[in-house]
Amino acid sequence: QVQVVESGGGLVQEGGSLRLSCAASGRTVESYPMGWFRQAPGKERDFVAAISQNGRSTYYADSVKGRFTISRDNAKNTVYLQLNRLKPEDTAVYYCAADPDGNYRYPEDWNYWGQGTQVTVSS
Repeated sequence: QVQVVESGGGLVQEGGSLRLSCAASGRTVESYPMGWFRQAPGKERDFVAAISQNGRSTYYADSVKGRFTISRDNAKNTVYLQLNRLKPEDTAVYYCAADPDGNYRYPEDWNYWGQGTQVTVSS
């Protein structure tokens, strides 16, 4: 069974940085396309970023483009999300996802999810 484990959330001041990490493992595959979503209280789960299996293609929501960077280390089957110049509106639970079946921007198309890690940005 595929497992997704994430870490790195915390409390940071506006303008600060955090790095989130997520590892996926399974019995049938070593590497997946992977992505990050976030969900604020009372809001829907929204797409943040995604990366192809080989790491050569990346995709970002407009709200984070230029501030966040997704990357991966396939030897470790680990994906990272570097969050820079954080804003209070970035406050949310951040979820790592693996193995999309369809459109990577839709959470319902991803098969495996981490437990979520809280990112809180103070003003």
